[in-house]
Amino acid sequence: MTDAAALASPALRRKPRAPGKVAPVAAIVAFILAIWYMAAIPLNAPIARMQAQNAGTQLAGADLVAATWSMERPVLPAPHQIAKELWNTVFAMDPTSRRSLVYHAWITLSATLLGFFIGALFGVALATLIVHSRTLNQSLMPWIIASQTIPILAIAPIIIV
Repeated sequence: MTDAAALASPALRRKPRAPGKVAPVAAIVAFILAIWYMAAIPLNAPIARMQAQNAGTQLAGADLVAATWSMERPVLPAPHQIAKELWNTVFAMDPTSRRSLVYHAWITLSATLLGFFIGALFGVALATLIVHSRTLNQSLMPWIIASQTIPILAIAPIIIV
């Protein structure tokens, strides 16, 4: 095989995957998950101890850890509890149910798209009027330019109030 043929072949042009790039990311994710699991223990322990005391038992060691990671309504849910709930509300539930995240994602997306289209329509109409009317150009353009120099986080509360 000639050099030109080797360069033309897509299989030979592909860069090999760099295994050294996956390990650091995986290590950081594992570290964050470990911290999360460890933080769930002291935050959920008082409730778990109170529930065990009401049931007439005592929790210590591994029993306390297991109880804090499997509580029904924890202060800080463990990562596996969040993953399970996410799975249940996205895939295991009817998308038209009001408890489904798919239903709420659709509500949010439809409101966002409606607002975008109304804003785009208003913007195009206003731009057309400004381009064709010298009076609107001279009266509105300074305000429009000034509004673009102020961050949106500063303008939004003023507009809402």
